[in-house]
Amino acid sequence: MGAEHVEAGFAVMGSTGHLLVAGRPELVAHARLRLEELESLWSRFRADSELCRLNASPPGRWVPLSRPTVALVRQAVRAWEVTGGLFDPTVLPALESAGYSRSFAELAEGVPYADDPGPAPGCAGIEIEDDRVRLPPGVRLDLGGIGKGYAADLVAGELLASGAEGACVNLGGDVRTAGSRPGAGEWVVAVEDEAKPGTDLAWLALAEGAVATSTRLRRRWRRQGREMHHLIDPGNGAPAAGQVAVVAAEAHWAEALAKAALIAGPIDGRTLLEDQGVAGLLVTEEGTAHPAGPWERYVTWTPNSGGTWPVSAG
Repeated sequence: MGAEHVEAGFAVMGSTGHLLVAGRPELVAHARLRLEELESLWSRFRADSELCRLNASPPGRWVPLSRPTVALVRQAVRAWEVTGGLFDPTVLPALESAGYSRSFAELAEGVPYADDPGPAPGCAGIEIEDDRVRLPPGVRLDLGGIGKGYAADLVAGELLASGAEGACVNLGGDVRTAGSRPGAGEWVVAVEDEAKPGTDLAWLALAEGAVATSTRLRRRWRRQGREMHHLIDPGNGAPAAGQVAVVAAEAHWAEALAKAALIAGPIDGRTLLEDQGVAGLLVTEEGTAHPAGPWERYVTWTPNSGGTWPVSAG
């Protein structure tokens, strides 16, 4: 018989969160509070968050930050370096130009276009030293996607350190599993087909690790009659297209690589994922799927497998 477990779903970080904790079910409440604390540090829609304080600081001034925030900025800069700038947390001006200047629930039609932001400035001038960060002139950060992945990683690790036998943290599609799944077998994660809501592209089984999906279809809005979304090509400030799912050891890394591969396109994106030693699936707007790395090693079900369509992600 598997360990006692409990699940909880709630709104957090601008998305739907889902927690599963095995072995110490009372830890769910603590984990939820921890996620809310991390959101209060990293939200760009809260004027008192550490991220907003960093972005509002005078250029060139050192800003003291908490350890989790410094670590997140460090990981974002690392992802920018490894992906050759395809993942870029400095696209905030382009997001604001596209209309994403307030929380997603508050976006409205009819806001005038801002000036073309042009290419993102990149992370080359960002300095990190101990518990403080310094941004160069013209650089402001958006840590939304990688922040969700990093929060999932942190909370999953903290749950196991507190005595849980297993944990699954899902923050808007960034999923981190750790420890033992309740019952027998591996953790099973469903990858939704964003072009067909309510259906899945595949089910993936992993002993421990993370799955992240990047797509333009999850966060969309209309602005002056034009459909907009939050995935910005840092090279030109324009929205990108497609869907990419990545399997990696950590959720923040899967998130960053998924976004970078989507920006790169199916061919160069597949090369990027394989160079980084991760598995992935890149889907074009036309629906053509391009597996990368050992993707098939994790797949336990697809729509072409035959049999009955799964009921839930388990």
